[in-house]
Order: sequence, then structure tokens, then C-alpha cells
Amino acid sequence: MAFRRHEADVSVALLEPPNAAASVDPMPAETRELDPASRTWLDDLRADGARRDAAVARLHAVLLKAARFEIARRRGAFPHLRGNDLDDLALQSADDALVAVLARLDEFRGLSQFTTWAYKFALYEAGAKIRKRAWQGREIPLDQPSWERFAAASSPQAGVEEAELLAALSESLDALTPHQRRVFTALALNEVPIDVLAERLETSRGALYKTLHDARARLRAQLAERGFEIEGRGE
Repeated sequence: MAFRRHEADVSVALLEPPNAAASVDPMPAETRELDPASRTWLDDLRADGARRDAAVARLHAVLLKAARFEIARRRGAFPHLRGNDLDDLALQSADDALVAVLARLDEFRGLSQFTTWAYKFALYEAGAKIRKRAWQGREIPLDQPSWERFAAASSPQAGVEEAELLAALSESLDALTPHQRRVFTALALNEVPIDVLAERLETSRGALYKTLHDARARLRAQLAERGFEIEGRGE
């Protein structure tokens, strides 16, 4: 039996990356010639004394502006957070982004302006921190899969196929290791943010991505044995 993707179908849980914040550009193979403004930023941040201190302060201001923008953009989804909470998150995000940028100056290769590249660190930190704050005190569902978001079907026939696939997927979860099952359940089925899960399990995002990748591969193999063909984008 071949299962074709339709809107909101369960194959999204198998084929799409988990809900993650924007990542920083990977290091390109070659370095482009830097624009004058970016070169000035790098020279100032690599300098000594007052020149470097002034550059760090300017960079922190840029990152704080970016963090405030990202938190303001997301605040509608978290009405319980108050102004002081949001200001604190923005400052923490800018502080952590500053540390990350300074540690990775050698990775900047000029694909964009330096401030555009640095801006992404603040967006990532702000997104991660507001998600963590939203989950603060909440129980992480690791062992009880939630199938509700896959219940809607685009047609009666799709509904029958989806019900069959959901049943097969539920049974196939037993083929995973306990850790793979917990990670897959939390990230793919219960939509726990990956940075939240990494913090709760005291592990890294990279380790969770690897576990999720292995779990998906095993589930695809199990479903293929049952006659289901999962089509769509790979990881």
C-alpha cells in the first residue's frame, strides 16, 4: 500500500525536522572579500583595550535590538509573560549571543554583512529562551504520544489511509530503543521544542537530532515492511 502525503498528515512527523530556532549560516568553503563595514567590525573586535571594549558595547547594542525584535514578534503567543520578563529575556539573549559571536569570529566568511550574521545569533537565543520560559514548570510528555494533530484528513479516503498509518506507526514505536522512543514522542509527536528537551534531558541539540534521525530511519523501515511508502522531503 502506498501512502501519499496530504496536508497535516502523519508523514510530517517522520520527514520534517523538529521545531527548531533559526540556525546560523554554515561555514562556506571559501571566504569572500569583506565589505569595509564588516572588516572594521572584525578589526575592532580583535583589537585590544578601549577600542575593543567600545566595539563590544556597540555589538551588544545591536544584539539587544535584535533580541527585543524577536521577542516582541513572538510575545503574542505567550500572553502570560510580562514586560519585565520580556526585558530580562532580551538582555539574557543579547548577553549569550555576544559570547557566541565573539567565540566564532573566525567563522565569519563575508556571505553577508557582519551585523546581519551576528543578528542571527540574537534571534536564535531569543527564540530559544522564550520557548524555554513558556515551558517552564510544564511536564515534558516523553512517553504518551499525542495523535490529535494528525486526526484531520483532507478526504474520506485519506482519512482511512491515515488511520491505518497511525495504527502501524503506533505499533512500530515498539521497535525503537527507549531513548529513541522518548525523543521521537516528545519532538515529532508532542511538539516539544528541541532546545527545551535538550535542557530537560541535559544533552545537546545535536545529540537529539541524531537520535531523532535514527528513530525516523528505523520507523521508515518498519513501515516499509508493513507496505507503507512514505514520500516527501528527506531530513
